[in-house]
Amino acid sequence: MEESVTMSNTEITQETSMFTGNEFHAYLTKGLNLASCDPRQYSPLTLAYIGDGVYDIVIRTIVLSHGNAPVNKLHKISSSYVKAQAQMKMFHAMEDKLTEEEMGVYKRGRNAKSYTSAKNATITEYRQATGFEALLGYLYLMNRFDRILELVNYGFEKLEVMM
Repeated sequence: MEESVTMSNTEITQETSMFTGNEFHAYLTKGLNLASCDPRQYSPLTLAYIGDGVYDIVIRTIVLSHGNAPVNKLHKISSSYVKAQAQMKMFHAMEDKLTEEEMGVYKRGRNAKSYTSAKNATITEYRQATGFEALLGYLYLMNRFDRILELVNYGFEKLEVMM
């Protein structure tokens, strides 16, 4: 029988706190023999592209750590955390912890001219989510996975208080 998956924000925070270091991007880069890159040279939408994947893998890892469940259920739970509205809330929860540099990257992503839009989000939610993803992409490419997890932990802690 498959196990039911339910999560509180506290559980999410506890799950992400076991990750440390910046090995993930470095491991991929070395293992795939890729050239190093300077994230400051990428467009904000390119940063958002990789940041979307990074955030998705963090959330899916947390969801999966709670046990086996039907894939549809896992997808529903993950989707509720990675949709534009949830990313916007996460950004606002962690906003006070960002450095000036990080805020600058977020703003570049938020203000970037995108020719696509989210199906189920307002333009404001979509732009703020794009800024959030750009920030995560930037940190990931800077080998700052530890900072991503610190911000995600902080965001989930604050969201639990605000809910």
